[in-house]
Amino acid sequence: MSNSDTQTSSRRIRIGIDVGGTFTHSVAIDTATFDIVAKAKVPTTHSDSRGVAAGIVQSLHELLNNGVKPSEIVMIAHSTTQATNALLEGDVAKVGVIGMASGFGRSRARKQTAIGSIQLAPGRFLHTLHTFIDTTDGLTESEIRNAVDQLMGRGAEVIVASAAFSVEDTTTEMAVADYCRSHNILCTAACEISQLYGLRARTRTAVINASMLPKMLETANMTETSVRDANITAPLMIMRSDGGIMDIEQMRRRPILTMLSGPAAGVAAALMYARITDGIFLEVGGTSTDISAIRNGKSLVKSATVGGNRLYLRTLDVRTLGVAGGSTPRVNRSHVIDAGPRSAHIAHLGYAAFTEKPDGPIAVRTFQPLEGDPEDYVRMEAPGVKAFTLTPTCASNYLGLVAKGDNAESHSPTIEMAVTALTEFLGRPDEKEAVVNEMMTSCTKRVEQVVNDMIEDYELDPQLLTLTGGGGGASAIVAYTAKRMNLPYVVAPNSAVISAIGAALALVRDTIERTVINPTESDVIAIRRDAEEAVIRMGATPESVEVQIEIDPQKNILRASASGTTELRTRDLGKEALSEEQLMENVLHSVRGTVASCSRLNNAGSLAAFEVQTVGKRLGGLLKKINKQYRVIDREGIIRLQVRQGDCIHGSKDEVMTALPEFFDKHTIYGDAGKEFPSLFAIYRGKILDLSGLPSFEMVSSLLQIEMNAVAGDETVIFILKN
Repeated sequence: MSNSDTQTSSRRIRIGIDVGGTFTHSVAIDTATFDIVAKAKVPTTHSDSRGVAAGIVQSLHELLNNGVKPSEIVMIAHSTTQATNALLEGDVAKVGVIGMASGFGRSRARKQTAIGSIQLAPGRFLHTLHTFIDTTDGLTESEIRNAVDQLMGRGAEVIVASAAFSVEDTTTEMAVADYCRSHNILCTAACEISQLYGLRARTRTAVINASMLPKMLETANMTETSVRDANITAPLMIMRSDGGIMDIEQMRRRPILTMLSGPAAGVAAALMYARITDGIFLEVGGTSTDISAIRNGKSLVKSATVGGNRLYLRTLDVRTLGVAGGSTPRVNRSHVIDAGPRSAHIAHLGYAAFTEKPDGPIAVRTFQPLEGDPEDYVRMEAPGVKAFTLTPTCASNYLGLVAKGDNAESHSPTIEMAVTALTEFLGRPDEKEAVVNEMMTSCTKRVEQVVNDMIEDYELDPQLLTLTGGGGGASAIVAYTAKRMNLPYVVAPNSAVISAIGAALALVRDTIERTVINPTESDVIAIRRDAEEAVIRMGATPESVEVQIEIDPQKNILRASASGTTELRTRDLGKEALSEEQLMENVLHSVRGTVASCSRLNNAGSLAAFEVQTVGKRLGGLLKKINKQYRVIDREGIIRLQVRQGDCIHGSKDEVMTALPEFFDKHTIYGDAGKEFPSLFAIYRGKILDLSGLPSFEMVSSLLQIEMNAVAGDETVIFILKN
């Protein structure tokens, strides 16, 4: 065997597949280098008898034909919009709900489990049927059988079991679920979906989950069969709505976790590939732009709603706008007033940037792309070419904002001709650049508003933010938005396939939530253990698992979010570390303002902590103030944590744990509303533990004891505190 053959056979490949509305993209990524070794693009197979599974398999076979061997593949993960589309289109099963309760709460439980029809979208409803079992004297198989038969006889296709206080005792719900599954009836037990109190919301969430089961199981089974037929034995994973992945068995039980997960793969790429620490990620397609926020290296999530009803489901906070690289401009008699939401693709128009030079002059007219649209969209026609328009992609090329080699780069003379034709149509032939800027301003001002809203909603620090673009249309929108907002920006490498990359690199994730009033150390230990075991069962290696604990004292919610990878990453081990000078250069590049000094404080495994002192001015410059900023950077030069104003202690574990109480108390604010605790981060063994949001120092101390139990007393630990 040749040396090249040996190298090829030793590769470990992760496959990521992004199922989009028009195309399905797939990539093969070498886990040692994060290099893309193969990629494919096929039409999404909505009309195929096998649904989108056919496109997934087709793209996978193209990767295999491009030199990827089945034995090299260690994981396959794909995103899906199927759950979301099913809800939007009302393509869901009728659900029969079996409510259960005992004692004095029976009447209330009967009402709370009878949730009626749920509006999914205008004119689209999920219909439910309901029956109730009084379990005061226990629950028999005969009662279960009669309830299931009654609901199925009335037209139910799937069953939900929802009992009062199943958070504490799952016996009755699981008895119904076990009966149904033993009789090949699809069923969801509410306790399998959520462990939070609130019977109505828990039942509603379980109903949404159950309604998706028939369609999602069909796709999952087809996909898995095809993958195994290709002699691929690697785990098959699905993107979750919180940006992680789960194994296909979990998807068969909890398809609701894939709901609203369309943009999740792009956000995963922003974290794992573009390595954003603090910023706004904009995934720009041809029709729409998905905007999400990242803080302290974590994506920000919120509670999901359907039809205005709250669900017990956490999803990424992704805000979608109908403006993108292919948006069609709209005009009045003399001005460009907007671009979008109708895209050139939907309007059956080409882009001027990708249209050959016409054989004659361009004629401009306004038109109505689809019934109900305004009649002010711009259409351009010329001899010898298909009708086209001037999109933001074309405008950004005209303004020189598209980088060399970018997917959207174009030097077509048609752009200049289209700009000339549009300005003449508007009666402003001498204002070409002004008209193009007017068009870009009209469409990016909405993007700017959403970015500002997210900065305000999550109290993000603009001084730490970078706008990061992904998707084929990133250069069309992100550069101009950043220019308007005076923010730095980057377009992620391989942005056209960023979502497929995100699917390949996403971490196995699971979140457990429980209603706990004043959680104790044992409560925290228990939920942490359960979350860790959940992701290990899905294939995460124990060594890679990290658990984030959150406590919401207002809602009495204790939450544990665990994540890990399906194999130990080799990238960090195989990459040469940057020099001290290079690391410092990257640190200084991340700092805005006048720098007085920069120094490395200490190393904790593969991470280094730097302190940067910057000079701030007050009273019109009469007074100067020194601010201490902190950066944690890895050996590759990626900033992993940014704190613009804070404090730090570092040393051996024994030293800093002894000093921590006084250090923490020093930065605790005492006021009329009680104590306001600082955000604290612990850095050790190449990890960053986020301890912000915990309600007391005692809880911080307890969690540190749990997390750092295996850390020796003489090992380096760094505490960075954010004021």
